Amino acid sequence: MRNEPDDLISTRWSLVQRLKDWGDQDSWQDFFDSYWKLIYCVAVRAGCTEAEAQDVVQETVLSVAKKMQGFKADPAVGSFKAWLCSITRRRITDQFRKRPPAGFFRERRRDDTRSTSTTDQIPDRAEPTLEAYWDEEWQTHIMGCALERVKRKANARQFQIFDLHVMKKHPAERVAQGLGIKVAEVYLAKHRIGALVKQEVRRLERQML
Repeated sequence: MRNEPDDLISTRWSLVQRLKDWGDQDSWQDFFDSYWKLIYCVAVRAGCTEAEAQDVVQETVLSVAKKMQGFKADPAVGSFKAWLCSITRRRITDQFRKRPPAGFFRERRRDDTRSTSTTDQIPDRAEPTLEAYWDEEWQTHIMGCALERVKRKANARQFQIFDLHVMKKHPAERVAQGLGIKVAEVYLAKHRIGALVKQEVRRLERQML
C-alpha cells in the first residue's frame, strides 16, 4: 500500500537516501507523487504556461535523478527542500529561454539585427519571488497533509462542522441551522479541530526537510 502524504513527509530523509538507487521505482514514484504538484504550482506562479509548467516538472525530476548521487542525505548538511528549489528555478529559467523573442514571427527590417539578444529578452520572473512562491506552496502542502491526518483520527461530526465553518467559510448560524445543532457546538468544533490541525502542522514542520 502506498504511503499517505503525511507519512511520506515523516520519512522524507529515508526516501531521499533511497533515491540514490535509480532502480528503486517505488521510491521514485513516491518522490514524484510527493513533489510534482509543488513544482508545477511554483512554475505557474513564476510565469510559466501550463504546458511549460508540465515540462518544468519533467525536467526537474530528470535533473534530480542525474544529480542525486552528489546530494548528501543528511539534515545537518543541507536542506533537500532548498536544493530542489534551486533545481526547479533553473528549469523554470530554461523554459523562459526557449520562448521566441517578441516579434519573432513578424517581418523584421534589417536594422532590427541591432536589437537585444534573445537571452536579454528572457523575462526575469523567477528570480525575485520564486523562494516565496516555493515556501507558500510548501505550507499549503503541509496544511493539506495536516487536515487529512486530523480527518482520519478526529470525530467525524466535528470535522464536518469545522470543514463547513472554517474551510468553506460558512457562517456559524448557517452551519448550525443546516446540521440541526446549536451555534455553540459550531464554535466548539472550530476550537477542538483547529487545535488538532495546528498540532499536526507543527509536527510536520519539524519533520520536513
